[in-house]
Amino acid sequence: MDVSVRPRVVVGVSCSQGSLAPLHRAAAEARRIEGELWAVLAWEPPGGELGHRSLLCSPQPAEYRGSARERLCRALDAAFGSAGPDVPLQSLVVRGSPGRVLVETAGRDDDLLIVGTGSRRWLHRVLCPSVARYCLAHASCPVLAVPPSPLEKELGTLRRRITWRPPLDVRELTGPEPPQPGKGQVS
Repeated sequence: MDVSVRPRVVVGVSCSQGSLAPLHRAAAEARRIEGELWAVLAWEPPGGELGHRSLLCSPQPAEYRGSARERLCRALDAAFGSAGPDVPLQSLVVRGSPGRVLVETAGRDDDLLIVGTGSRRWLHRVLCPSVARYCLAHASCPVLAVPPSPLEKELGTLRRRITWRPPLDVRELTGPEPPQPGKGQVS
């Protein structure tokens, strides 16, 4: 197979635990079709593009890009370790909204775009648009939406149960204070 026309498997990386399942699935698909794995992390300045422009002394885009590059490296290391995915890997850090960046990166008809569906609790659905839905609606190539692993769902439930506990009162641990002689005692 000619290396210059290798099929590509493009996967969105969000640096969350939920992006591990899509990364593993993308590597498996790239192995299956003898293609390249393209791991893409899209980033935007805090507050979005409009909010970033309105700041008087905002950090330079190079700082944000460097931070995004570090997050992508940590995500790939968490997913594959030092051995890597066993397929040719391209890692991209692109400025822009995640859905648009992924659709533009996977622009060839023979590409396969893999996205995670993530946790879609009602508050998250209201505040953050779905990258998977955007990609399914706008991509010109096949899109595979990978749901979170059942283990991740169980871990999230466990985290919510043990996230906060009220502090224990010291008296509950030691019991009532022993009476002090001369303090409030009538003989």
